[in-house]
Amino acid sequence: MDDRIRGLVEKIWDYHHLDHQLAHADAILVLCSHDKVVAGRGAELFLQGWAPLLIFAGGLGAITRHLWHEPEADQFAAIAIEMGVPTDRILIENRSTNTGENVLFTKQLLAGKGIDPRTFIVVQKPYMERRSFATFRKVWPEKEVRVTSPRVSLDDYLRECSHDALSPGDVIGIMVGDLQRMRLYPEKGFQIHQEIPDDVWHAYEELVKAGYDKYLL
Repeated sequence: MDDRIRGLVEKIWDYHHLDHQLAHADAILVLCSHDKVVAGRGAELFLQGWAPLLIFAGGLGAITRHLWHEPEADQFAAIAIEMGVPTDRILIENRSTNTGENVLFTKQLLAGKGIDPRTFIVVQKPYMERRSFATFRKVWPEKEVRVTSPRVSLDDYLRECSHDALSPGDVIGIMVGDLQRMRLYPEKGFQIHQEIPDDVWHAYEELVKAGYDKYLL
């Protein structure tokens, strides 16, 4: 990746970060995916006392159905248990296949158990903070939510943190695809509107021209 491409990628990476200040919450909701580093971040927050309940949401999505047979949430929960999170403080939603279903099916799961958290910390991949926030606010607008992700730099993430089957180019393509979804999904009713600055959209267009278009709709 040359300096020009890296600069464009970093522009989008920075935009996707919300930099929310964490506050104690009623529940931590981890939105699962191919990236198991996110599981560790969720468990870490629980063990630090940020919330008394840890929820993992994710079945097999567009990417992980080609990588795994076991649902994302089950694998993520196993990581949390290995890190010391008590099993009775974990809930698993393992049917969802996308971000909207992650939130909706979690809402249904909690309602079925008579649990009604008022505040959430949502944990997601670094380049999906903003889209996760926009989706949560659309699906569950009456709840308070703050979003966080693993504390890692762009370069370290591309080098170390994603799934082994995904190249850095794949991860950049997924990041570009997520930005496209942020432009398109509000009209479809999938998430609230988020303003995309002109320089960020320009970076998106340049990366698409450069061939990072594998994960576009």
